[in-house]
Amino acid sequence: MQRLSDLDLVRDHTVYSCVMGSRAFGLATDGSDTDRRGVFLAPTPLFWHFEKPPTHADGPADEQFSWELERFCELALRANPNILECLHSPLVEHLTDTGRELLALRGAFLSRHVHASFAGYALGQRKKLDADVRLHGAPRSKHAMRPQYRKPGGDPRLRLLTSCRDLLRTGDLVIDVGEQREPLLAVKRGEVTWADVEAWMNRLTAEADAAAARTPLPPEPDRRRVEDFLFRVRRASAAAAA
Repeated sequence: MQRLSDLDLVRDHTVYSCVMGSRAFGLATDGSDTDRRGVFLAPTPLFWHFEKPPTHADGPADEQFSWELERFCELALRANPNILECLHSPLVEHLTDTGRELLALRGAFLSRHVHASFAGYALGQRKKLDADVRLHGAPRSKHAMRPQYRKPGGDPRLRLLTSCRDLLRTGDLVIDVGEQREPLLAVKRGEVTWADVEAWMNRLTAEADAAAARTPLPPEPDRRRVEDFLFRVRRASAAAAA
Protein backbone atom coordinates (compact mmCIF):
# COMPACT_ATOMS: atom_id res chain seq x y z
CA MET A 1 0.00 0.00 0.00
CA GLN A 2 1.37 3.41 -0.98
CA ARG A 3 2.32 5.68 1.90
CA LEU A 4 -0.27 8.36 2.65
CA SER A 5 0.52 11.90 3.67
CA ASP A 6 -0.27 13.04 7.20
CA LEU A 7 -3.12 15.17 5.90
CA ASP A 8 -4.53 12.23 3.88
CA LEU A 9 -4.59 10.16 7.06
CA VAL A 10 -6.42 12.87 8.97
CA ARG A 11 -8.83 13.65 6.13
CA ASP A 12 -9.70 10.08 5.13
CA HIS A 13 -9.10 7.95 8.23
CA THR A 14 -10.23 9.97 11.25
CA VAL A 15 -12.42 7.88 13.55
CA TYR A 16 -13.07 10.50 16.23
CA SER A 17 -12.73 14.26 16.42
CA CYS A 18 -13.88 16.84 18.92
CA VAL A 19 -13.46 20.41 20.08
CA MET A 20 -11.22 20.94 23.09
CA GLY A 21 -9.72 23.91 24.92
CA SER A 22 -11.80 26.70 26.39
CA ARG A 23 -14.92 25.82 24.38
CA ALA A 24 -15.06 22.30 25.79
CA PHE A 25 -14.15 23.50 29.29
CA GLY A 26 -16.96 26.06 29.38
CA LEU A 27 -14.43 28.90 29.52
CA ALA A 28 -14.83 30.36 26.03
CA THR A 29 -15.03 34.11 25.58
CA ASP A 30 -15.53 36.23 22.46
CA GLY A 31 -11.89 35.92 21.41
CA SER A 32 -11.45 32.20 22.10
CA ASP A 33 -9.90 29.94 19.47
CA THR A 34 -11.51 26.67 18.43
CA ASP A 35 -9.08 23.87 19.30
CA ARG A 36 -9.79 20.61 17.48
CA ARG A 37 -8.40 17.20 18.41
CA GLY A 38 -8.83 13.90 16.63
CA VAL A 39 -7.85 10.26 16.31
CA PHE A 40 -7.06 8.60 12.98
CA LEU A 41 -6.64 4.92 12.19
CA ALA A 42 -3.71 4.31 9.87
CA PRO A 43 -4.52 1.38 7.52
CA THR A 44 -2.77 -1.78 8.76
CA PRO A 45 -0.77 -2.42 5.52
CA LEU A 46 1.09 0.85 6.10
CA PHE A 47 2.81 -0.78 9.09
CA TRP A 48 4.32 -3.46 6.87
CA HIS A 49 6.80 -0.97 5.38
CA PHE A 50 10.08 0.13 6.95
CA GLU A 51 8.72 3.65 7.18
CA LYS A 52 5.82 3.51 9.63
CA PRO A 53 2.81 5.83 9.70
CA PRO A 54 3.10 8.95 11.87
CA THR A 55 2.03 8.77 15.51
CA HIS A 56 0.45 12.23 15.24
CA ALA A 57 -0.28 14.98 12.75
CA ASP A 58 -0.80 18.74 12.76
CA GLY A 59 -3.58 20.31 10.73
CA PRO A 60 -4.98 20.69 8.21
CA ALA A 61 -6.83 23.48 10.04
CA ASP A 62 -5.26 25.89 12.48
CA GLU A 63 -5.38 24.69 16.10
CA GLN A 64 -5.97 21.10 14.92
CA PHE A 65 -3.97 18.12 16.17
CA SER A 66 -4.56 14.37 15.74
CA TRP A 67 -3.07 11.14 17.06
CA GLU A 68 -2.87 7.72 15.46
CA LEU A 69 -5.17 5.36 17.35
CA GLU A 70 -2.47 3.19 18.93
CA ARG A 71 -0.48 6.19 20.17
CA PHE A 72 -3.66 7.74 21.51
CA CYS A 73 -4.51 4.57 23.46
CA GLU A 74 -0.95 4.28 24.73
CA LEU A 75 -1.07 7.81 26.15
CA ALA A 76 -4.54 7.26 27.58
CA LEU A 77 -3.32 4.16 29.43
CA ARG A 78 -0.63 6.36 30.99
CA ALA A 79 -3.43 8.68 32.22
CA ASN A 80 -2.23 11.58 30.08
CA PRO A 81 -4.61 14.41 31.03
CA ASN A 82 -4.92 15.88 27.54
CA ILE A 83 -5.81 12.51 26.07
CA LEU A 84 -8.31 11.53 28.76
CA GLU A 85 -10.00 14.91 28.49
CA CYS A 86 -10.17 14.52 24.72
CA LEU A 87 -12.11 11.28 25.24
CA HIS A 88 -14.61 13.14 27.42
CA SER A 89 -15.19 16.26 25.34
CA PRO A 90 -18.88 17.23 25.19
CA LEU A 91 -18.30 18.68 21.71
CA VAL A 92 -17.93 15.71 19.34
CA GLU A 93 -17.69 16.66 15.65
CA HIS A 94 -17.00 13.33 13.90
CA LEU A 95 -17.53 9.73 14.99
CA THR A 96 -17.26 6.44 13.09
CA ASP A 97 -18.13 2.96 14.37
CA THR A 98 -14.51 2.55 15.48
CA GLY A 99 -14.72 5.91 17.22
CA ARG A 100 -17.83 4.76 19.07
CA GLU A 101 -15.95 1.68 20.26
CA LEU A 102 -13.14 3.94 21.45
CA LEU A 103 -15.53 6.12 23.43
CA ALA A 104 -17.12 3.01 24.92
CA LEU A 105 -13.66 2.19 26.33
CA ARG A 106 -13.36 5.43 28.29
CA GLY A 107 -13.71 3.65 31.60
CA ALA A 108 -10.96 1.17 30.70
CA PHE A 109 -8.39 3.97 30.60
CA LEU A 110 -9.21 5.43 34.00
CA SER A 111 -7.20 4.36 37.03
CA ARG A 112 -5.60 5.74 40.16
CA HIS A 113 -2.69 6.81 37.99
CA VAL A 114 -4.67 9.97 37.21
CA HIS A 115 -3.66 11.33 40.61
CA ALA A 116 0.03 11.39 39.72
CA SER A 117 -0.44 12.39 36.08
CA PHE A 118 -2.93 15.23 36.57
CA ALA A 119 -1.17 16.56 39.65
CA GLY A 120 2.19 16.19 37.91
CA TYR A 121 1.07 18.34 34.99
CA ALA A 122 -0.28 20.91 37.40
CA LEU A 123 2.96 20.87 39.39
CA GLY A 124 5.01 21.50 36.25
CA GLN A 125 2.96 24.58 35.47
CA ARG A 126 3.05 25.60 39.14
CA LYS A 127 6.83 25.79 38.88
CA LYS A 128 6.43 28.27 36.02
CA LEU A 129 4.16 30.34 38.22
CA ASP A 130 6.70 30.32 41.03
CA ALA A 131 9.44 31.38 38.62
CA ASP A 132 7.27 34.29 37.45
CA VAL A 133 6.75 35.40 41.04
CA ARG A 134 10.48 35.34 41.69
CA LEU A 135 11.30 37.25 38.51
CA HIS A 136 8.32 39.61 38.16
CA GLY A 137 6.68 39.69 41.57
CA ALA A 138 3.51 38.07 40.16
CA PRO A 139 2.59 35.28 37.74
CA ARG A 140 2.02 36.06 34.09
CA SER A 141 -1.61 35.42 33.16
CA LYS A 142 -0.84 32.89 30.44
CA HIS A 143 0.63 30.56 33.05
CA ALA A 144 -2.13 31.16 35.55
CA MET A 145 -5.07 30.43 33.35
CA ARG A 146 -4.72 30.31 29.61
CA PRO A 147 -5.38 26.86 28.05
CA GLN A 148 -2.24 25.93 26.10
CA TYR A 149 -3.22 23.22 23.61
CA ARG A 150 -1.13 24.16 20.60
CA LYS A 151 0.69 20.92 21.39
CA PRO A 152 -0.46 18.15 23.70
CA GLY A 153 0.89 18.58 27.21
CA GLY A 154 -0.06 22.03 28.48
CA ASP A 155 -2.96 22.55 30.92
CA PRO A 156 -4.17 25.31 33.32
CA ARG A 157 -3.56 24.42 36.95
CA LEU A 158 -6.73 25.40 38.76
CA ARG A 159 -9.05 23.74 36.28
CA LEU A 160 -6.87 20.63 36.04
CA LEU A 161 -6.59 20.22 39.81
CA THR A 162 -10.35 20.57 40.14
CA SER A 163 -10.87 17.88 37.48
CA CYS A 164 -8.34 15.65 39.24
CA ARG A 165 -10.05 16.01 42.61
CA ASP A 166 -13.54 15.38 41.24
CA LEU A 167 -12.41 12.42 39.13
CA LEU A 168 -10.78 10.81 42.15
CA ARG A 169 -13.89 11.42 44.23
CA THR A 170 -16.47 10.13 41.75
CA GLY A 171 -14.67 7.98 39.19
CA ASP A 172 -16.15 10.15 36.41
CA LEU A 173 -14.26 12.73 34.34
CA VAL A 174 -16.25 15.90 33.62
CA ILE A 175 -14.30 18.63 31.88
CA ASP A 176 -16.84 21.45 31.78
CA VAL A 177 -16.02 23.73 34.72
CA GLY A 178 -19.67 24.53 35.41
CA GLU A 179 -20.12 26.94 38.31
CA GLN A 180 -16.36 27.54 38.45
CA ARG A 181 -16.46 29.45 35.15
CA GLU A 182 -16.62 32.95 36.63
CA PRO A 183 -13.99 32.39 39.37
CA LEU A 184 -11.59 30.96 36.79
CA LEU A 185 -12.21 33.77 34.33
CA ALA A 186 -11.60 36.26 37.13
CA VAL A 187 -8.14 34.73 37.56
CA LYS A 188 -7.51 35.07 33.84
CA ARG A 189 -8.51 38.73 33.96
CA GLY A 190 -6.06 39.35 36.79
CA GLU A 191 -8.77 40.14 39.32
CA VAL A 192 -7.54 37.62 41.90
CA THR A 193 -4.39 38.15 43.93
CA TRP A 194 -1.52 35.73 43.60
CA ALA A 195 -1.86 34.87 47.30
CA ASP A 196 -5.49 33.83 46.76
CA VAL A 197 -4.60 31.82 43.65
CA GLU A 198 -1.83 30.07 45.55
CA ALA A 199 -4.16 29.26 48.44
CA TRP A 200 -6.73 27.90 45.97
CA MET A 201 -4.14 25.64 44.35
CA ASN A 202 -2.93 24.41 47.74
CA ARG A 203 -6.49 23.59 48.82
CA LEU A 204 -7.24 21.70 45.60
CA THR A 205 -4.00 19.73 45.88
CA ALA A 206 -4.84 18.70 49.44
CA GLU A 207 -8.38 17.74 48.45
CA ALA A 208 -7.09 15.65 45.53
CA ASP A 209 -4.61 13.90 47.83
CA ALA A 210 -7.40 13.09 50.28
CA ALA A 211 -9.68 11.83 47.49
CA ALA A 212 -6.93 9.55 46.19
CA ALA A 213 -6.98 7.60 49.46
CA ARG A 214 -10.57 6.47 48.94
CA THR A 215 -11.13 6.77 45.20
CA PRO A 216 -13.42 4.27 43.44
CA LEU A 217 -10.98 4.12 40.52
CA PRO A 218 -9.11 0.81 40.02
CA PRO A 219 -5.37 0.63 40.70
CA GLU A 220 -4.56 -0.02 37.02
CA PRO A 221 -6.26 0.61 33.67
CA ASP A 222 -7.77 -2.32 31.78
CA ARG A 223 -4.91 -2.85 29.34
CA ARG A 224 -6.22 -6.19 28.11
CA ARG A 225 -9.55 -4.70 27.06
CA VAL A 226 -7.80 -1.88 25.18
CA GLU A 227 -5.34 -4.27 23.55
CA ASP A 228 -8.18 -6.53 22.38
CA PHE A 229 -9.85 -3.50 20.81
CA LEU A 230 -6.67 -2.49 18.97
CA PHE A 231 -6.11 -6.05 17.73
CA ARG A 232 -9.64 -6.29 16.33
CA VAL A 233 -9.37 -2.91 14.64
CA ARG A 234 -5.99 -3.67 13.06
CA ARG A 235 -7.18 -7.08 11.86
CA ALA A 236 -10.33 -5.61 10.32
CA SER A 237 -8.26 -2.94 8.57
CA ALA A 238 -5.94 -5.59 7.11
CA ALA A 239 -8.89 -7.66 5.92
CA ALA A 240 -10.47 -4.63 4.26
CA ALA A 241 -7.27 -3.96 2.32
CA ALA A 242 -6.87 -7.55 1.13
